[in-house]
Amino acid sequence: MKIKPSTRRQFLASTATAGFAFTFLPRHVLGAPDQPGPSEKLNIAGIGIGGQGGGVTKEIAGFPNANIVALCDVDMKYAANTIKQYPGRPLYKDYRVMLEKEKGIDAVIIGTPDHWHAPISLAAMKLGKHVYCEKPLTHTIEEARLCGKVAAEMKVVTQMGNMGHGGEGIRLTKEWIDAGLIGAVKEAHVWSDRPGHFWDTQGKRAPTDTPPVPDTLDWNMWLGAAAMRPYNPAYCPRKWRGFFDFGCGALGDMMVHNADPAWYALDLGAPESVEAQTAETNPDTFPLWCIVTWNFPAKGSRGPVKLVWYDGGKQPPLPPGSEPDRKLEDNGIYFVGEKGVIICGGWSGAPRLVPETAMKDFKPVAKTIERGIGHRKEWVNACIAGKPGDAKAGFWYSAPFTEGLLIGVLPIRLGKKIEWDAAAMKAKNAPEADALIRKKYREGFGLPA
Repeated sequence: MKIKPSTRRQFLASTATAGFAFTFLPRHVLGAPDQPGPSEKLNIAGIGIGGQGGGVTKEIAGFPNANIVALCDVDMKYAANTIKQYPGRPLYKDYRVMLEKEKGIDAVIIGTPDHWHAPISLAAMKLGKHVYCEKPLTHTIEEARLCGKVAAEMKVVTQMGNMGHGGEGIRLTKEWIDAGLIGAVKEAHVWSDRPGHFWDTQGKRAPTDTPPVPDTLDWNMWLGAAAMRPYNPAYCPRKWRGFFDFGCGALGDMMVHNADPAWYALDLGAPESVEAQTAETNPDTFPLWCIVTWNFPAKGSRGPVKLVWYDGGKQPPLPPGSEPDRKLEDNGIYFVGEKGVIICGGWSGAPRLVPETAMKDFKPVAKTIERGIGHRKEWVNACIAGKPGDAKAGFWYSAPFTEGLLIGVLPIRLGKKIEWDAAAMKAKNAPEADALIRKKYREGFGLPA
């Protein structure tokens, strides 16, 4: 693929001071047109391209206004299929070197394990790069708040990879709730079948054997900010989600998708308190199952809301008014209102009234929300137009959403109810939570200044 001639934005970047100190001016600051010209393309680098990141990169590369110009991964074997799709592109193991050398990069796609999301996102945004980051947005609460802050300061276009946020289901759910179909919502129940067969590391201690590091893997870079330890295939690829040091468990993997309709439709914000029931715990990994309850205060015109998350095969009771033979799907959410229930499929799927007989008399409500063009397509278009608000899961939305979700990790790990002070970003009754809210970073792998 031939790279298009430099745009005005790329020219400014290429003539800036080398290193991490140059300042990028977004298109809307430069006074360029809001809509891209017919030949204008977004030059994108993929970082963490072996698994989910490879799939995202492939989809975005198929858009006529997107151009993959560089690739970065620490595992050449795992990333091999993606690398083959983009011959001739510069290939790096260290994203910091790539961002310093490749001055023509406009935006990055981040598909790494969770513990790398914030360091890469923050480094890219501080260079003025647009960011598409897989979910959950960050590994810690403090990182989420920082990502939201820096995205706003730099005026870059961002998007978290909760693709259901760009779909029809989440819009219908909000419109139905806004229209009062089930009255005031008092509680919501969200569940997932993860971890299940997707990874088997939850509930286990860290491995103790020390097999050799594969020749194709840069183990030091894969670990990043996490404490040094011997390589083990129990960590990578794919199984890292179960470990506290690398992932956020099933909650981080699937609550981001399945609870999105609740945060969006009810404008939940931060909870007052969160508590958890769990399977047996250990210092290394998330438990085999969790039931976590968030208590949200009244906000605006709505009253208080209780939200309950179930994972590891646990499920909520059937929604009130359900048919006796109803079976819940493996992933989903339902809302309990004063006048009825709405149930949705996983990944912010289509809503239905409960019981099914209620759908017979259903009259469609007004469509008050602009329809999407596709989660990833809207990010590319918003980057070219320089309009952060056009990316509907931008960090302006997904950073506080992620922050609220990750408060749920605290009672899982500490074994106690957490009373939350959002303004101070502290657990009022648990000073020991500070080490989880703001983690330590291994030397050489901290957050960018």
